[in-house]
Amino acid sequence: MGAQISSQQRSDHGEVLLVHSLDSWNTRFQNSKTSNKLMVIDFSAEWCRPCKFIEPAVHDFAVEFSDVDFIKIDIDELPDVAKDFEVKAMPTFVLVKKGKEQERIVGVKKDELHRIIEKHRF
Repeated sequence: MGAQISSQQRSDHGEVLLVHSLDSWNTRFQNSKTSNKLMVIDFSAEWCRPCKFIEPAVHDFAVEFSDVDFIKIDIDELPDVAKDFEVKAMPTFVLVKKGKEQERIVGVKKDELHRIIEKHRF
């Protein structure tokens, strides 16, 4: 068995956690329910070109908003999680706080994503 969670890091300590198993996701999601910390879930796929296009911006946001958890889920790896969140297109970004969806963005909308992260992070 491989790693269940890995991270993509940049030199300035921004981190996006890649969740690879349902158990790891369930643990992380349950823990988020008791935290005031905002979680940004990036639903993407390896073959998704728009997902690859916005990926550098997501890493930049992880650096800028170090008080926010950034989680990346590949819909082909964890289709049940994507189904639970009713993901219909990629990329889809779902902002969750205390286990409840606050807002979502579908598509490559960097400025809008930045704005709603700022809005919900405190």
